[in-house]
Amino acid sequence: MPISAAQRAVLLTATTMVLAVGVAGCSNGGGTASGSPTDLAGFAAQELEWAPCPPPSAAEGGGPAPSPLPGGTAWECSFMDAPLDYADPGGETIELALIRARTSNPDQRIGSMIYNFGGPGGSGVTGLPSFAPDYEKLRTRYDLVSFDPRGVGRSADVQCLTDKELDAYYAMDFTPDDASEERTLSDAQKKYAAGCENESGTVLPHVGTENAARDLDLMRQVLGDEKLHYFGISYGTQLGGVYANLFPENVGRALFDAVIDPNSGTEAGALGQAQGFQLALDNFAEDCVARGDACTLPGSTVAEIESFIIGLLDELDEKPIAGIGDRKLTQTQATNGIAQALYSKEFWQYLEQGLDSAEGGDGGLLLALSDSMNGRDQNGSYSNIQAANAAINCVDFKERYTLGQAKERLPEFQKASAVFGDYMGWALSGCSQWPVAGAWEHPDVSAPGSAPILVLGTTGDPATPYGGTRAMVDALGDGVGVELTYEGEGHGAYNGGNACVQNTVNAYFLDGKVPASGTVCK
Repeated sequence: MPISAAQRAVLLTATTMVLAVGVAGCSNGGGTASGSPTDLAGFAAQELEWAPCPPPSAAEGGGPAPSPLPGGTAWECSFMDAPLDYADPGGETIELALIRARTSNPDQRIGSMIYNFGGPGGSGVTGLPSFAPDYEKLRTRYDLVSFDPRGVGRSADVQCLTDKELDAYYAMDFTPDDASEERTLSDAQKKYAAGCENESGTVLPHVGTENAARDLDLMRQVLGDEKLHYFGISYGTQLGGVYANLFPENVGRALFDAVIDPNSGTEAGALGQAQGFQLALDNFAEDCVARGDACTLPGSTVAEIESFIIGLLDELDEKPIAGIGDRKLTQTQATNGIAQALYSKEFWQYLEQGLDSAEGGDGGLLLALSDSMNGRDQNGSYSNIQAANAAINCVDFKERYTLGQAKERLPEFQKASAVFGDYMGWALSGCSQWPVAGAWEHPDVSAPGSAPILVLGTTGDPATPYGGTRAMVDALGDGVGVELTYEGEGHGAYNGGNACVQNTVNAYFLDGKVPASGTVCK
């Protein structure tokens, strides 16, 4: 089963369903920061102690310690102290986990390149080593640096339910068909939110994007950089936009890849994703039709293939099928697995195989893809990616849709996508019982005075639809956002390997060559 490939993709996930949450984390390996700062100047003056990286924690997804890069450069890890509450820097502190690989050409070093791989909820400490081979050219002039944002992985990680409880939670029906199923969903959401509050109540109010942006600026100072050089993917573009708004004068060279529309609130964002995943599914089905008998799915048209998928999901709603071990594949998990496979054209072959196998009664592959989306490893342990995702989204956005309000909006979602509409429409209620209020209707990313920021969108992106690219450019303001388009498929363009995209981005980061806004790569 393609677990490793799917795990790579989940690092770029802009998760659609707000789920749930944990415990303020302490260091458990790697280096530490020195001193106990009591004000922001003190935090900025701290010196990091770097040490060989330990194996990832369970919250980061587990696995072995990162292997050295080609040529032998070792990964180093540390912890940076930050205020839990920036309004009270003399109060409680948290530790943020960092990872870095030093530049391969110290004489030509520009500074640190800080990465955020999205989610929200993705661990940068595990993500950066996974993608590092793609960044070897950038490493010629930058130290590669990433981190677990607050609430994620080793950084005061949010926790909500036990692994056994999460197995049951992710298997349940998130698209209720009657009042009884609606009550069951409401009860599950209540239990999840209560678990998050019980386990992570201290940190929950402080894991939002604005605080993460302040962490970025503190990190910049602690690393000794005059400017923040930044590579943000998916949710990382929202984080980068908020940073640019707060600290425009500190922006160095920055890329936003797979751009979230900064003007979208919860409903508009979810509706856009329903449309985006439907577009990706249409493209998948068109490819299947074009391959004729080489495609194993029933149907000779896009409509027939998608009708087969809808029928399969309807059957799973009535009766789950065999999955992995004693776990069965449910309708919700199948929908989740289909969405996971649409993040990259590279995974279309697994989607075809998974759907074909499910038709024959074997749901193992679709369940494996769903597990990857949810951060479950083969031993049944969950990372905290979904708990952190829920915590960050719910504290960022004000909207609190009840199940009834979500139900009222289903027709619009069903119109947007026959496959994903119900799933994403009901997901509007994910923050309905959250114990912490949200901050905004949508983030302010206006950044007058900022250096140019490269804004890269992919026309076939399912999770962050292409329209968000132009919206981000406009919102950043005149002379700031520089639009770059990749005409292709998948979530995130730079790591897709397109030479035009990579050469344009590399020239910007390495030589300061800002492309003309509106540049298109194919």
